[in-house]
Amino acid sequence: MGAVTHMESKPGLMSAASPKAVFTKPQNGDVLPVSHVGKALHVQGELETDGELHIQGSVTGRINAGILIIAGDGYVEGDIVARDVHVDGRLNGRIFAVNVTFAKSATVTGRVFHNSVTVEQGARIDARMPWRPPSYFETLDQLPETRA
Repeated sequence: MGAVTHMESKPGLMSAASPKAVFTKPQNGDVLPVSHVGKALHVQGELETDGELHIQGSVTGRINAGILIIAGDGYVEGDIVARDVHVDGRLNGRIFAVNVTFAKSATVTGRVFHNSVTVEQGARIDARMPWRPPSYFETLDQLPETRA
């Protein structure tokens, strides 16, 4: 059974919310909630959480999260904006994250804007991965347009 907790899905147009908000770490040891998109769930639209988001189902759209984990059976098509991203599953899109990790089971197509990237042997990556300084993410007010 699929489960969705602590998040919001907005169909249609993407929000004008500033992506840089997800790059702020919790203060005073605050623990933010963990949310899940279960295996049986497909989400279209925008997902936003300040906490951690685990994707086991599929998402088509934009994800803003503090920490994003795409599980081995998860699939995301769209833009990801997060402080930390860990991909075990499949991604077709762009990542804007300070820290990115691709597990050996990851399959990725797109672009990965990062400050730090780790790629395990066996990961299948067909992407440009431009390095960016931490200040790039702190001042990111809106995502660059995609090129056709």
